[in-house]
Amino acid sequence: MTPVSQRRPTSASGDLTAAEHSSSPAGLTLGVAVLAWMAGWVAGNLVASAVLGISGQADIAAADRPVWLNASMAAALWIPQLAVLILMSRAFASGHVGRDYSIRFTRRDLWGVPIGVLSQVALLPVIYWPLQKAWPDTFATKQLEQNARDLYDRAHGMWVVVLILMVVVGAPIVEELVYRGLLQGATRRRFGALWSVLVVAAFFALIHFRPVEYPGLFAFGLVLGCCAALTNRLGMGIVSHMAFNATALVLIAR
Repeated sequence: MTPVSQRRPTSASGDLTAAEHSSSPAGLTLGVAVLAWMAGWVAGNLVASAVLGISGQADIAAADRPVWLNASMAAALWIPQLAVLILMSRAFASGHVGRDYSIRFTRRDLWGVPIGVLSQVALLPVIYWPLQKAWPDTFATKQLEQNARDLYDRAHGMWVVVLILMVVVGAPIVEELVYRGLLQGATRRRFGALWSVLVVAAFFALIHFRPVEYPGLFAFGLVLGCCAALTNRLGMGIVSHMAFNATALVLIAR
């Protein structure tokens, strides 16, 4: 729902510059990256809306849609975004998507598992505890869990597997590529590491369009941004995101 870049020569001080740390290739300026995101997001939403219309269930509330429809709409949303990333790679970089967006994994990225789990079971409760004290109805646990519970309650049999693939595999991969791989990389070269993590984490939260989840998504966005900034690749962030979403499903399923 990461500023990582190819390994480059270090400066005399042994530190990489902000530009050298960014994940997306130099040709992908911030303006180009933002336009690319907009094109992918608009196209994805148009295709997803078309899928919803064709399904004949457009008049059904989002919370009541079957898993197959949610999965189809998710795929319809993601495919144009991935297509835009590929086009940007070919137009402005080497054309090798894995290299251009630093899609790399090492054994160290397995630290993303405890990072994601702890973000779900420890970080979120800390973030929401004062908010629940101040506004108990708005930030009630039921409200926070509603989106995930609606999805899970409609999954039966083989559709549980589809739900897991959608939430635990598909969403983390696409969102890390788009938000950390594309946007954070370009933002970092323009404004530096700190601002890139902060700005993209805020945007990542806002684009989910669920105000009750904004504090938690922003906090977790900071975690994902730091994973990318510190490792110069998307691997740890993707693993963390997967573990975070998987933990949410496990907690809902209890």
